[in-house]
Amino acid sequence: MYFVPAQLFLVSPFLTPAVPLQPHVALMMMAKKSPNPTDKYVGSRVRMRRLMLGMSQEKLGEKLGLTFQQVQKYEKGTNRIGASRLQHISQILKVPVSFFFDGVAGPAKQGEDGMSKPPVADYVSDFLSSSDGLALTKAFTNIKDSKLRRRVVDLVEEIAGDQR
Repeated sequence: MYFVPAQLFLVSPFLTPAVPLQPHVALMMMAKKSPNPTDKYVGSRVRMRRLMLGMSQEKLGEKLGLTFQQVQKYEKGTNRIGASRLQHISQILKVPVSFFFDGVAGPAKQGEDGMSKPPVADYVSDFLSSSDGLALTKAFTNIKDSKLRRRVVDLVEEIAGDQR
């Protein structure tokens, strides 16, 4: 049995009758689907927790029976994580399933351009999901002297001000 793709037609007021499209042209005209904002958010929380535990994508993938590339796709929100898989991830990462949804403020809101806005995936969660952000946060919280912590914040703010 052979699969024959449905014929796609370009209908234009200037062309009569409808002109059939070649498959490669039809594929180029199809819009690339972007990840769902909630899937991206959940994936970023998986990444953040994995980094907090110092676990590699390879190690998480091994425990899930997946490749590290599949874990990457989950973390980017490119591939949606099913309920049973999310529960397995939560057990491996030692957090409740609800952890992955903390900070999601209801359904995604529509922006002025009609596109969905990501739910609370702001600069803070983006920063904490990065390896640098996590390392800086861990090191900062290990500073016991509150005056020294304040001086570190002042130093970072001064450096950031010079970058503007």
